[in-house]
Amino acid sequence: MRAVGLIVLLGSLLFLSSSVQSQRRWSRSEGMPDQEGRRTEFDRSRNRTKTPPGKSEFTFARLKYPSYGWGEGWTTDYPKADEQFIVGLRNWCRSTLIINDDPSAVGLDDKELYQYPFLYAVEPGRMELSSEDAAKLREYLTRGGFLLLDDFWGEYEWQNVQQQMHKVFPESQIRELPLDHPIFHCYFDINEVVQVPNFHNVAYRGRTDEKGGVVPYFMGITDDQDRVLVFIARNMDNGDAWEWIEQPEYPLKYGLAAYRLGMNLIVYAMTH
Repeated sequence: MRAVGLIVLLGSLLFLSSSVQSQRRWSRSEGMPDQEGRRTEFDRSRNRTKTPPGKSEFTFARLKYPSYGWGEGWTTDYPKADEQFIVGLRNWCRSTLIINDDPSAVGLDDKELYQYPFLYAVEPGRMELSSEDAAKLREYLTRGGFLLLDDFWGEYEWQNVQQQMHKVFPESQIRELPLDHPIFHCYFDINEVVQVPNFHNVAYRGRTDEKGGVVPYFMGITDDQDRVLVFIARNMDNGDAWEWIEQPEYPLKYGLAAYRLGMNLIVYAMTH
């Protein structure tokens, strides 16, 4: 009986080991980091060959915009989130895009604005666009540009986002985007609205929400052809996940969700 018991125990251990290894292989085959590999992958990427100047197909660009209150809202998580997002696009998302090593920060008055098909705006809850700013942003978007609004929470900041976007598109409505929209299936299949939290909030307080923003939404502004011009990540902070995914204290679920979403938005922006 002892011999039979040992055989059963050994068989169970071998099966468990095989399942763990299979799960790790699956995680890597999906192009996303497992719990052990995310920090190693980030460190390894520091030694990779740089993209030759002028050879890149995509440059991550952050929008510089006027804001009220303390500091400049557009600088939140800058530049680490941007630099690490590039690492994730290459290594964890397995993007075949030739991505510029150096992210950019661009203002609405900058002549190079139209070189970037994708703009990232963080903390738009404190955005304060002038009528001239709004007109320039509208022209950029209607001529083929794409804007991601991220990292704002609660009713007060949501009201400000609506006011600023009304300056840009007075005749358009912000609407919730259904999960069968092409934007959620152009690279990864995204079938859930995950509330991606601030690092300190989830790591030290065990919370994913803040400022009363309990329910997350994927929202957008579209044109007459149903092209998404502005993607709104309401009550979530994807930039923090880009910045902190390699930290063991940051739950992998939220990091993966943020990188999947970011990859999809870039692919959509460059193909629509």
